[in-house]
Amino acid sequence: MKKGISIFLLLSIFLSFPAFSQNTDRQFKSFSEETGNFEVKVTDGTYVIQLYNSKIAHTSFYPDSGVVENYAFAEDMNPVDVAYEVDSSWQKYEIQTEGMRIEIEKSPFDINYYFKNKKLFSQKNGYSQTDTSKKVSLEIAEDEILYGGGERVLGMNRRGNRLQIYNRAHYGYTRHSELMNYAIPMYLSSKKYAVLFDNASHAWMDLDSQGNNTVSYEAFGGMINYFVVAGDNWYDLLEQYTALTGRQPMPPRWAFGNFSSRFGYHTQEETLNTVNKFFEDSIPLDAVVLDLYWFGPDIKGHVGNLAWDKSAFPNPGKMMDSLSNRGVKTILVTEPFILTTSNRWEEAVREDILGVDSTGQPYTYDFYFGNTGLIDVFKLRARRWFWDIYKDFTKQGVGGWWGDLGEPEVHPADLRHTIGSAEDVHNAYGHEWAGLVYEGYRKDFPDRRPFILMRAGFAGSQRYGMIPWTGDVSRSWGGLVPQPEISLQMGMQGIAYMHSDLGGFAGGDSLNTELYTRWLQYGVFQPIYRPHAQEHIPSEPVFMPDSTKDQAREAIRMRYKLLPYIYDMAFENHRTGKPLMQPLFFDEPDNRRLMTYDSAYLWGESLLVSPIKQPGVKKQQIYLPEGSHWIDFYNGKSYEGGQDVTVPVKLDHIPVFARGGSFIPMQTQPSSASEYSMDEIEMHFYFDSMVDDSEYDLYNDDGKTPEAYEEEKYEMLQFASETNGERLKLTVQPEKGNKWEKTMDHTIHYVVHNLSSKPSGIKVDGEKLSKNNWSWDKKDKMLTFGVKLSGTTKVVKIEI
Repeated sequence: MKKGISIFLLLSIFLSFPAFSQNTDRQFKSFSEETGNFEVKVTDGTYVIQLYNSKIAHTSFYPDSGVVENYAFAEDMNPVDVAYEVDSSWQKYEIQTEGMRIEIEKSPFDINYYFKNKKLFSQKNGYSQTDTSKKVSLEIAEDEILYGGGERVLGMNRRGNRLQIYNRAHYGYTRHSELMNYAIPMYLSSKKYAVLFDNASHAWMDLDSQGNNTVSYEAFGGMINYFVVAGDNWYDLLEQYTALTGRQPMPPRWAFGNFSSRFGYHTQEETLNTVNKFFEDSIPLDAVVLDLYWFGPDIKGHVGNLAWDKSAFPNPGKMMDSLSNRGVKTILVTEPFILTTSNRWEEAVREDILGVDSTGQPYTYDFYFGNTGLIDVFKLRARRWFWDIYKDFTKQGVGGWWGDLGEPEVHPADLRHTIGSAEDVHNAYGHEWAGLVYEGYRKDFPDRRPFILMRAGFAGSQRYGMIPWTGDVSRSWGGLVPQPEISLQMGMQGIAYMHSDLGGFAGGDSLNTELYTRWLQYGVFQPIYRPHAQEHIPSEPVFMPDSTKDQAREAIRMRYKLLPYIYDMAFENHRTGKPLMQPLFFDEPDNRRLMTYDSAYLWGESLLVSPIKQPGVKKQQIYLPEGSHWIDFYNGKSYEGGQDVTVPVKLDHIPVFARGGSFIPMQTQPSSASEYSMDEIEMHFYFDSMVDDSEYDLYNDDGKTPEAYEEEKYEMLQFASETNGERLKLTVQPEKGNKWEKTMDHTIHYVVHNLSSKPSGIKVDGEKLSKNNWSWDKKDKMLTFGVKLSGTTKVVKIEI
């Protein structure tokens, strides 16, 4: 038996491949260890296993001949010191940590992975190779449900599908899509583990399509390597996975507000007039997005200009200043293509920033927008050139960036980047593009949080602040149906801000006001609130008929009311990787029915949302998780959890429920992010006799400092409840970081829901609260009162 502590070991092995097929006669040769790194030699190569912590392990295979090219982009973690033991016998070696255990069987050769004595999977046939690809096969259990593979529309259970790993747009998709903008070479299992193949090359991931309990990963470039990540529960699994691949930085607070966006605003005048209508109609607004007409009058021929079209936008600086003074950020679209007809083509060639052909000349080709070259975002000089453009516009007043077509939409296989072919690095293109913008902000605008909207990336792109959307979805009921599935799946893969173009983007013969209303109501409870569409049918609520506009206004006002709750969710995601949208099986991990259920989801810890995805719905059946009551968010009716309920559906909202025992903070007025303040807030508490106690921490900072929490520039209000059946105690305790400069003075308007009867009395810090200072609504079973917080704990006792 040996003991040791793992440390990071960098391995570089350079070899040269011949063609050979799967080695079914692979035999064990030797096992060696060096401080937490293990080499297992077999007849055709070497397995290298590295412990990252007790719940994460990395396995790579180096064949005995060939050049091993590494196109890994996902990892963002240094291995930590982890205690382990190695046991050996004539039959096998065992590497044992507190959590992960790895068995290397000598004959027949195999590698088995366990977590806390429960088997996860084995390598089955292990590594194999053909003239054109490399492959690894894993053996899984017969009853596992599988998730992952990135952005798809295949149902929640992805088992049985063979998935191409190649980012590609799917215009106008609806209820089924096998390949979309954002493919990720990873899967998650209902056994609460994940396997990430860290290779950005074109590949296929087969999730048991042949029904023989086999998962395989076959890549056309790069090397075979994979991370195994396990967790005690779903939240722990995602905390481990995002520790490995990186956590999402806090977005600017305004990013959670309402956007005005379409394809697109043609002129400065049209842009300003549209924004004016939001203010005239009393609809809060935080950003306006300019699509490609900001740099050219037509769709085709101008991509790559990367400069204002002064005939349409004669004074962009003045326009952006005017918008900023009203609290509205300006977002510009950019693409990574430089057309040969664009104003920057000669500059791009001269500066050597483009992908090249086999002779080293700029690679040009035709696609929808014209004849083009492609910026090589993997090349340092190209990254600097591109960032200098972003930097100049940011200095002019641009508030955020939209990177479109970043799969790249057309990426010829024989195009060469500085580090490999298009096929080798295709899936990392958007990832690196987001990275250059994010790193540029850290260098040149260190006091600002970037806003980076993109539709394609790789595993780990969340660490660059990427905010992706679900692509060019059909403007139809069929387009609305898969939106929760996509966002839930991507949240499980670390990409918590996946969201849809509200109202749908592509096609549509005429305005469907019911579809539009239902989509915007769903949008209240998705990460980003951004209606966007082709311009032949308006996307903005200000251009809707009055009744539809009224419904949209109420949805948007609710979004703004919930900003404190949503911002706190963003903070939890930043700290732990917890998705904003979570499947119900996170709450009931042993309920097999919920493992494929997407008719409802959790929006944070406390709200359950069930979108309306069909026309004319009058009632909807919804499952409510066990462990508490669930209170209708809009009418206050209480339902016991652990059952299906059928609820009536109204046009003015979709079904939403608050978890019994939960705290939900709200703004007192639905104001835009520029006017946001926690000096005065509402705190809604949903009383539940089944829940003896509960806690909730409400986070706040200035909404713009990039690492406010890490720099201790924050405040936290820690709420707690206790009940014994006769008395309800509510406590709030303030906490602040050492560099938080504002006062801790707050007015908290408590709203206590679901009380069965009028309280007989209320005491605040032992002092009886006058009946003139609290009110009781018998019909809604709701108690309201206020307390002032001045840096010390407040205790409220309610006699119930």
